[in-house]
Amino acid sequence: MYLMDYHHHTNHSFDSTASMAEVCKKAIENQIQEICFTEHFSVNPLAPTYGHMVFEKYLNEIRYCQEKFHSQLIVKAGIELCEPHLLKDQYDEILQPLNLDFILGSVHNLNNQKLRLALKDGHPTAYERYFIELYQMVSTADIDIIAHFDLIKRYAYKDHGLYDFHEYQEIIEQILKKAIDRNIGIEINTSGLRTGLKQTLPSLEVIQLYKELGGEILTIGSDSHTAESVGANLTDALSLAKDCGFNYICKFAKGKPIPVKI
Repeated sequence: MYLMDYHHHTNHSFDSTASMAEVCKKAIENQIQEICFTEHFSVNPLAPTYGHMVFEKYLNEIRYCQEKFHSQLIVKAGIELCEPHLLKDQYDEILQPLNLDFILGSVHNLNNQKLRLALKDGHPTAYERYFIELYQMVSTADIDIIAHFDLIKRYAYKDHGLYDFHEYQEIIEQILKKAIDRNIGIEINTSGLRTGLKQTLPSLEVIQLYKELGGEILTIGSDSHTAESVGANLTDALSLAKDCGFNYICKFAKGKPIPVKI
């Protein structure tokens, strides 16, 4: 089985202290064949991620790891963008010359508020606001994959409970149809399996709906921020993908999805 982790953070992200080389070593130990680093990046001065990324340093370290581990591990250069539909011109200006392998798009903030705060300030409408923002992102942003599709549940489930899929099915379907129209995929993000949430992001119902609507571009990522959890629950995610009818997951090279048989 070809194991790939297409969502991982290191000390090039504001919320991780992991060493890229140590992550690669651990990936090899865990029999992972391919990893894509997806560091947080924002051009919004109000976002927590702003000002941390230094692309020259990041890409130099990617090249170092590609050379050092070339016979044991494929290393790809990616990025996770915060609200990439906002300030789009600024993102394009910085990213286009870099020719990255892979771009994740995320909604981490609503109206410049972290999702946790958005839940506190207006829980009854927070899920709706989140999915509307996700639709806006997928309608205009230049991304390859929607990261952790229903991320807001990570912060909501303890105090407010999980959302009812059927209550939000219409807007979720609109998001997925728009993604398919624009050749944007989704990921199975395993981070929720390592918390009390005990679910992937997105949930089974969203993955099934994506498949039913004709979606084919699917990646799997641990969303790990430590070397120790690189590749966590990848086999669980592969089993889930198969259960939902997928025969392939994707890896990426310079923004192009490449199917890999499960």
